[in-house]
Amino acid sequence: MTEADMTGADMTGADMTGAEAVRKVALVTGASRSVGKGIACALGSAGWTVYVTGRGPVGVDGPLDRTAEIVTERGGHGIAVQCDHRDDSQIRDLFAAIAREQNGRLDVLVNNVWAAPKGFAGFTEPFWQRPVEDWDSLIGVGLRAHYVASVEAARMMVPRSTGMIVNISSFGTRGHLHSVLYGMSKAGLDKMAADMAVELRGTGVTTLSLWPGLVKNEAMLARGLDNFQGFPLADAETPEFVGRVVVALASDPEVNRRSGSTLITAETGPEYGVVDVDGNQPISHRAFFGGGPVFGG
Repeated sequence: MTEADMTGADMTGADMTGAEAVRKVALVTGASRSVGKGIACALGSAGWTVYVTGRGPVGVDGPLDRTAEIVTERGGHGIAVQCDHRDDSQIRDLFAAIAREQNGRLDVLVNNVWAAPKGFAGFTEPFWQRPVEDWDSLIGVGLRAHYVASVEAARMMVPRSTGMIVNISSFGTRGHLHSVLYGMSKAGLDKMAADMAVELRGTGVTTLSLWPGLVKNEAMLARGLDNFQGFPLADAETPEFVGRVVVALASDPEVNRRSGSTLITAETGPEYGVVDVDGNQPISHRAFFGGGPVFGG
């Protein structure tokens, strides 16, 4: 079965002009590992040019370089860029480089970068026992940096009348998950997508938030877990499943009708015929959290 068969959509990621194929262009922030890496790799399998960012250095065969290599190995073109998303100027420079190198083209922005609070050892303490400075990472990077990137992306997309901005959000909007600030940041991402869609109406640019369920990433697998906080890993999503959903949405010519919505990946995937890498269908956590998204979905 091809990846196009699994999504029920065209996943070539290329626009044909005569005999030339022009790759579609994506930026995935925070793509050294886990969900960001999975999304970048899925876009690579679809033939996209994918810029991937992280704070770590590039050109040293580190995790960000490896993500870019996998994108290229799969038929896309991976480009690793060191970027500290706490710094607005570095975000602006990143988009300026993409505009320069891709002739102003950016088809998809995936806002995924995340930073743990200083001294983070897991979300185990209530908010009043944590430093107020946790705000700087969980809101400063987990929300503000996504807003800054979305502004820069819209400035590239609106003149071309096409593009999609995707926030990687969480069921933490619906119910308490991890911490107060974590939930605040995710609720902010969903509201941001909803309100940006209002102001982008008629431009051809789509904004969405995605709620993955439990993701069995590298850290989970390395710990040898078979469940996490009561959720069996057998029913969890791989990072690449989330990526396949992003590719399917980006390949949908009518995706703009969803603009402003928050979508649950385990529910949206089947709409496009998307399955996970091992052929299974992840389970939605809607019932566990007492309902679905606030905006759409």
